[in-house]
Amino acid sequence: MQLTERHKEYWRKNLRITGILLAIWFVVTYVASFFARDLNNITIIGPLGFYMGAQGALIVYVLIIWYYAKYMNRLDQEYGVHEGEDE
Repeated sequence: MQLTERHKEYWRKNLRITGILLAIWFVVTYVASFFARDLNNITIIGPLGFYMGAQGALIVYVLIIWYYAKYMNRLDQEYGVHEGEDE
């Protein structure tokens, strides 16, 4: 099956957003944990390192999932590959 230029553009956009969101996930998961002791010097509600480990990371994960679903629904509609009711 030969991919058209439109298919390639769709997948390029899909891979771009996936890469960006994975980079955010990596920073929140590993970088924040690595610098947790240094982040504890910053106080917002409590020590930032503890907050990111206990609750902040989970909130960011949910926001990543929400944004990806919203973005992909919009992208699917733009390229005519969305799931929906046939009329």
